[in-house]
Amino acid sequence: MPAIRVLVDCENQLGECPVWDGPAERLYWVDSIAGEIWRCAADGSDLARWTLPAAIGSMALRAGGGAIVALETGLHLFDFETGALSLVAHPEAGLDDVRLNDGAVDSRGRLVIGSLDMGTIDDPVETRDPRGSLWRLDPDLSLHRLADGVSIGNGPCWSPDGRLFYFTDTNVSTIFVYDWDAEQGTATGRRALVIAEPEEMPDGCVLDTEGYLWSVFNGPYTGLGQVRRYAPDGRLDRTIKMPMPRPTSLAFGGPDLDILFVTSMTIPSAVPSTDLDGRLFAISGLGVRGLPEPRFAG
Repeated sequence: MPAIRVLVDCENQLGECPVWDGPAERLYWVDSIAGEIWRCAADGSDLARWTLPAAIGSMALRAGGGAIVALETGLHLFDFETGALSLVAHPEAGLDDVRLNDGAVDSRGRLVIGSLDMGTIDDPVETRDPRGSLWRLDPDLSLHRLADGVSIGNGPCWSPDGRLFYFTDTNVSTIFVYDWDAEQGTATGRRALVIAEPEEMPDGCVLDTEGYLWSVFNGPYTGLGQVRRYAPDGRLDRTIKMPMPRPTSLAFGGPDLDILFVTSMTIPSAVPSTDLDGRLFAISGLGVRGLPEPRFAG
């Protein structure tokens, strides 16, 4: 049976984007609203934190050291030692209430990131077209739009063979799958893999070595915080109930990549708050392993 425990008693406002650094055996994640990057060892020790000058959607480690961070003010290179930021691109500049959100790195070292149209949170997508996009940043720092019409872009990840790309639009409760051209870095043939109930909120996603997709379901409306595992054909394989209603994202890590780290949030909603909201959790005993996290090559 899986065992769930609080790893870090961090009370994040909006914990997101856990990333396992295999060589250093450290986990990074962000508090999006607070504009913070956090780091700890697999057992929760060696806790560190960096504060950035703007809200952060996600981060990815760089092959040459440091990170690339998706801030409200655009994509920046970040130096952990000095705290220095260097602007790379601002894809959503000029669009009010649209900012960069969740991102991940493919096998060729390219960053793929979705944006968030804040207006669709209060104004349902049925009333207007979402203004967010799906972007690809190449190692030469050139920027390319892969798709538009994104409301709340979350959970980009790839199948173990790199032939399928998964992407979640939380606001329409759908996990999509695309055909991924690893040579060109393009996503085509979009189709729905999972269509959840309207008030369910699929959020962060990650793949395991067996090609099954793990998705966090955030429950600010339903009160049901869950981690679900889906087969490649979209069949629900397993559900793990979290001990709080607002989990947000997840990543495999630990020395053997067999621990599932889960972030959460304290943003209030109609569902009552709990003492465990905003914590970082570790789930062990799942019987599966994750994939190593590639680094941004730029």
